[in-house]
Amino acid sequence: MNGSIHPLTIFERKAVNFFDSLGFEVVEGEEITTTWYNFDSLRMPKWHPARDAQDTFYTTDGKVLRTHTSAMQVKAMENRKPPVRIIVPGRVFRNEATDASHEANLYQLEGFVVDKNIQMTHLVGTLKSFVKEIYGEKTQVKFVPSYFPFVEPGIEMLIKFPGNGNWLEMLGAGMVHPEVLKNMGVDPKFYSGFAFGMGMDRFTMLASEIPDIRLIYKGDLRFLKQFKNN
Repeated sequence: MNGSIHPLTIFERKAVNFFDSLGFEVVEGEEITTTWYNFDSLRMPKWHPARDAQDTFYTTDGKVLRTHTSAMQVKAMENRKPPVRIIVPGRVFRNEATDASHEANLYQLEGFVVDKNIQMTHLVGTLKSFVKEIYGEKTQVKFVPSYFPFVEPGIEMLIKFPGNGNWLEMLGAGMVHPEVLKNMGVDPKFYSGFAFGMGMDRFTMLASEIPDIRLIYKGDLRFLKQFKNN
């Protein structure tokens, strides 16, 4: 009997193939990391609310289960020099109650580019092309200002599907903050970059019309068999 491909795997393959076609390198990182990589290097100091124990899982030796794949930004640059194009797909952890749209364990895909003369238009163009690749050419996309400590300026990307009048917030992004570039060992006087982070669970749920995120992780064969032909 043929097996079924998990919907998260289906989406991840499509995403990786798309960014690979643009010359992005795929990097995998540790799921347990230090507070430097997960917080401090990304401009989230000790008083930042994301570091509270009610939001983050800490180990007994003071490390953390990474809360976002952005934890690989600075670490990946320790043995690389610009120009770089990197995506980091992987599992992250949040200390929160589970419901139809929230899980303590989820999957993200981080992407960032560092080079000379990188501008916001490069970021917007990349994300628009990605959305149309995943959801189709008729999918509408818009961007609104937002704040994230590791980018400046920051934006959120929203999408609207044909026949659906609601805009849905899908990911956060922006231009890599000069201080983060410095933490990467990159001189912001000569280089700039963009970064984005998306929840693969949310993209998967919309692409495959999955109403409850908990279905993704139950391992129910009745659910998984629906995707055997993808």
